[in-house]
Amino acid sequence: MSAAPRRITIADVAERANVSPAAVSKVLRNAYGVSPAMQTRVQEAIAELGYRPHAAARGMRGQTYTVGVLVPDVRNPFFPELIEGMVEHLGATNYQVLLGPGGSEPESQTRSIDAMVDRQMDGLILIAPIVARRFLEETARAVPTVVIGRHGRSADYDAVVDDDQVGAGLVVDHLADLGHLRIAHIEHRYTRRGSPTTMPQTVRAEGYRNAMERRGLGDYVDVVGSTYTEEGGYTATRELLDRPVRPTAIFAGADAAAIGTLQAVHEAGLAVPGDISVAGYDNTSIAALGPISLTSVDQDGHLMGVNAARMLLERVEGKRERSALLTLSPTLVPRRSTAPPSTS
Repeated sequence: MSAAPRRITIADVAERANVSPAAVSKVLRNAYGVSPAMQTRVQEAIAELGYRPHAAARGMRGQTYTVGVLVPDVRNPFFPELIEGMVEHLGATNYQVLLGPGGSEPESQTRSIDAMVDRQMDGLILIAPIVARRFLEETARAVPTVVIGRHGRSADYDAVVDDDQVGAGLVVDHLADLGHLRIAHIEHRYTRRGSPTTMPQTVRAEGYRNAMERRGLGDYVDVVGSTYTEEGGYTATRELLDRPVRPTAIFAGADAAAIGTLQAVHEAGLAVPGDISVAGYDNTSIAALGPISLTSVDQDGHLMGVNAARMLLERVEGKRERSALLTLSPTLVPRRSTAPPSTS
């Protein structure tokens, strides 16, 4: 049985590049004072030898150059846009993104976050975590953390959010301007009590109610609790269509749910937007597809991901100590799924 090949070390790279091991370490860390010529020699030696830094050894020295990202639902088409933004910003650095599917329950998300902390990741980006605020803050005191989507400021972690109140208002105003009165909303609701009220879906539902009141449509407020999934949108829409007086427009709180809404409307023998207008939220690539052409709120997931990665690096590299909350302004993208209500 042949022996395992010897692992290439920093010393091997230094010898090939004709520099000191300390110089190789500086290049790997993107440290200040490395000349372009030295950087080129070291990178060429790394490529020739196939050197890979030992993550465990890095961890013992205090840095692993890894960023853990909690993803609550790998099927949600909006989350890849966030991740692409993170990867783009980190592309010019030594940091690598590692994804942790967390599921939609606090227990499973807690396990994923703990696993990332245990593996000594340098920073965490948590997408819409449902875990308790106290756990979030305890985690952030141990590892630099940025939270995406969850509203509210904390002294311990940074946050990037969309102005979901405004975004929901954009949809209601658009539909009301078209002449709709009976505008229903599909909200994501958790099955257990005590879920954070700062989650984006809760803020969107509040924004929907406030906008309906502002437009004088308070008597038509109609919110169905479901999930931000295709199945959730389908089930909620079936419930709305079974009512004696059905809505003329449905505002699904996420594009994923809106796809289920479109399917339920189609199965009921109704037309979009002839019989029912449908709007979503997130402006995912699916919404822009020609056959779907879904009116949706654009919260620019790519930019949210870029900013989350930027803010995290500022914390990891000690460039900023105070926490920050960044709120992005959404825009409405009208498409063919919304139109004035039928007069028949």
